[in-house]
Amino acid sequence: MNSISIFTPQRMYRIAGKLVVPCLIVAAIIGIAAFYTGFFLAPVDATQGNSYRILYIHVASAWMSMLLYVLMAIFCLVGLLTDKKLWPMISAALAPTGALMAFLALWTGSLWGRPTWGAYWVWDARLTSALILFFFYLGYLALQNAIPDWRRADKACSVIGIVGVINVPIVYFSVQWWNTLHQGASITSSGSSIHPVMLTALLLMVCAFWIYTFGVTFARLRSIILEREKDEEWAQQLALKGEL
Repeated sequence: MNSISIFTPQRMYRIAGKLVVPCLIVAAIIGIAAFYTGFFLAPVDATQGNSYRILYIHVASAWMSMLLYVLMAIFCLVGLLTDKKLWPMISAALAPTGALMAFLALWTGSLWGRPTWGAYWVWDARLTSALILFFFYLGYLALQNAIPDWRRADKACSVIGIVGVINVPIVYFSVQWWNTLHQGASITSSGSSIHPVMLTALLLMVCAFWIYTFGVTFARLRSIILEREKDEEWAQQLALKGEL
């Protein structure tokens, strides 16, 4: 086995199968710890009361939605440059979870905005750019399912993935570039302005979301590999042995 054979559908199928359950179990444990820390140990905010606690889901999902789109775009680009089958598969496996995270960020943000701004939605620069990011995810998924030939679908979706990544820094820096209602970053390279227990809960939630993403992406990747590689000898052998 050569050093790069891990990056083949066959090897990745087996590796992913071993990681799905451990990732989901660890994600559940860390997620429970995050909820307990955030909802029972963290103090009440001086200005927002208990309504601020939605930030543990809102901020974590918002970060993940941006990060996953960047990863998706990278795999799209690598797939176009190398013409290897695995990279577009990974991108396709990431997209649904990225869309879920983008939706969670928008939904929890609107719930948080009602008591904070007095409205569920405003056409704020941060909210609008985040909505556009969600639409890019939906466009990617729609195109992936609209084209029967997965080779053509991968190339078409790669265009959406690569073009859409331009919106990610707009989402992130919108609160600095424009005068927006959305508050600025509480965590920067110079430190954090939030309570240490709140920060701990937030980082635990981000970690739980991240490991959860690994688990569901590995599970989805196995399904995509089997669908696309069903005519390959190794996949047929697994079917005969009942190891699918």
